[in-house]
Amino acid sequence: MTDYKTARTAMVDCQIRPSDVTKYPIIEAFLTTPREAYVPLGNRPVAYAGEHIALNNGRVLLDARTFAKMLDAVNVQRNELVLDLGCGLGYSTAILATMAEAVVAVESDTDMAAEASTTLTDQSVDNAFVTSGDLTKGNAKNGPYDVIILQGAVEEIPSTLIDQLKDGGRICAIFRDGNYGECRIGYKSHQKLSWRAVFNASAPMINGFEAKPEFKFA
Repeated sequence: MTDYKTARTAMVDCQIRPSDVTKYPIIEAFLTTPREAYVPLGNRPVAYAGEHIALNNGRVLLDARTFAKMLDAVNVQRNELVLDLGCGLGYSTAILATMAEAVVAVESDTDMAAEASTTLTDQSVDNAFVTSGDLTKGNAKNGPYDVIILQGAVEEIPSTLIDQLKDGGRICAIFRDGNYGECRIGYKSHQKLSWRAVFNASAPMINGFEAKPEFKFA
């Protein structure tokens, strides 16, 4: 039988801490949240391996190092409302719920959304809920949000989501350009967004976040 507690500690000590992620709330979240509960049953033995874990429809659960560095950069506070886009089976939502006041999660795959909701309830995560829907549309009715985070790569982010971010809020995403990927944090101030590159990262593209072809006159 796999010793998940030992594997969890090893993940933090070997993947997260060496990546210069040392904030206590992040370390504590990864140490206390059972990653194995939020992955497909067949993948549980490799739940703590240092790589993305495949989910449905080409989606993945981001590797712990990448997600921890995203959290370190976006710096979620205890009094903040977070929108978690592409939550998969709920692991990212569970982690965020330990750091934020509340988390609204959106998952486009209805089966994964239902499973995520059930698992979060089973794990007594009571300050988060999951809804199924188009990730590019977010969840405006429960916003605006202090933080928006996307669980996968994008080429561009629609204004619909930027509109759901509070003034003074942050949005975190991995931007992909060909084989190159970069995590960036967007800061909203006076209704304008400014981006800062944080670290190199790679992840599969989230459907719907591809760059739209530019129209050119012949």
